[in-house]
Amino acid sequence: MNTRGVNTQATDTADVIVIGGGTGGYSTALRAAALGLDVVLVERDRIGGTCLHRGCIPSKAMLHAAELVDGIAEARERWGVKATLDSVDWAALVATRDDIVARNHKGVEAHLAHAGVRVVRGSARLTGARTVRVEGAGSTPEARADSTLGAHAGSTPGAQSPSVPGVYDFTARRGIVLATGSRPRVLPGLEPDGRRVVTSDDALFAPGLPASVLVLGGGAIGVEYASFHRSMGAEVTLVEAADRIVPLEDGDVSRHLTRGLKKRGIDVQAGARLLDAEVLENGVRARVRTVRGETRTVEAERLLVAVGRVPVTEGLDLAAAGLTTDERGFVVPADWNRLRTAAPGIHVVGDLLPPPALGLAHASFAEGLLVAETLAGLRPAPVDYAAVPRVTYSSPQTASVGLSETEARARGREVEVNTMPLTAVAKGMVHGGGGMVKVVAEAGGGQVLGVHLVGPNVSEMIAESQLIVGWDAEPSDVARHVHAHPTLSEAVGEVFLTLAGRGLHQQ
Repeated sequence: MNTRGVNTQATDTADVIVIGGGTGGYSTALRAAALGLDVVLVERDRIGGTCLHRGCIPSKAMLHAAELVDGIAEARERWGVKATLDSVDWAALVATRDDIVARNHKGVEAHLAHAGVRVVRGSARLTGARTVRVEGAGSTPEARADSTLGAHAGSTPGAQSPSVPGVYDFTARRGIVLATGSRPRVLPGLEPDGRRVVTSDDALFAPGLPASVLVLGGGAIGVEYASFHRSMGAEVTLVEAADRIVPLEDGDVSRHLTRGLKKRGIDVQAGARLLDAEVLENGVRARVRTVRGETRTVEAERLLVAVGRVPVTEGLDLAAAGLTTDERGFVVPADWNRLRTAAPGIHVVGDLLPPPALGLAHASFAEGLLVAETLAGLRPAPVDYAAVPRVTYSSPQTASVGLSETEARARGREVEVNTMPLTAVAKGMVHGGGGMVKVVAEAGGGQVLGVHLVGPNVSEMIAESQLIVGWDAEPSDVARHVHAHPTLSEAVGEVFLTLAGRGLHQQ
């Protein structure tokens, strides 16, 4: 029954129902549609999720601006180019960032529309293993303009398309995909206010540039934000409870990154913990217990909490499909090879997955492809998380793939390790930013287990190493290939030449 154009109840059917329009969700939808499946994608906020709107894309746009600022200082201090930085036009910087995000957003929506994915706005909850109820539903304006919306192949004859607000019940013929993502973890008593206390979701949208920042959390997110604010002139204190920053990376990565950040004037406090914090009128005052057992008081205009993220499952009503979360809130697959849950027909992708999943956007893309192809009846290879690259876009950058030295030894592997500073090659001297290449391989010329990079632009160098690790290459396989000179990637080639017994410049 319709009243004044408000649809109170309607039903529809699709092959696949995806709940969540972030990287994992929309990649699942696009691939499933490309394989001929009728797909409904439900999103209550904006297509693209955290990565596009609050994380990966806007933060990397801001970090690029930070690189430009750092370049001015390097030109003046190292190269004799008498350049000065008058000021940062925050409004102009934000406008450029937002334009990049908006264009990406429109691009993703256009891809979905072109693929015939039916995008439904609203909050979804499970009502069974194959059924979903969407409340407050309404299709996107782009989808309403698509003449295929109400008569999509495979939709229930006579079913109403979600073009007006209301409640819709959907049934999935092949399966449901959970892709509702995560949110920043907050600390009790330090609730974000968007100005003095912020999380990674709102740090870039807080007003102006603070003169000082206290960053809690030395993982990739915390390090990136510490790096950005330092480039923009802020005094930065970075506090990490573990005994080193980026604690999930190889120990040498942490050591070189710490050295680079300290050289830039960032006060890195690893092995430290927050005792308490007080929110003041124009900032925060915190007490920190250092690794030496000393108590320090840190005052800053802004406190940025980057102590991890938690899965978003509230309102999904997992119990209606016979599902539960683990003690950390993750939805654990019953079959990791297919990312299938204990409820037949329900799959999970993205930040809802526990380790060994990585909670990275590019890993979510791979998960989406895997699930879509599984639902289409194909037999795709499982996601090899060890072969997924990990990048921290700070200055210096880090990029890794595969096992760390410690992980390899803990698994009982006999390993051979070779490390080379980037400054040992000419292009590394040109950049002057320090850094290193480290390779962990099986002893005796065996399989390459991990590659770890620190330095300028190493995020653009990791693809080669991803293939090396993913294809189980040996050092001799890599050593046959010639690396361009002079480049930073030349250092990667040199490390493998040495491991293969053909060392040239490395002694």
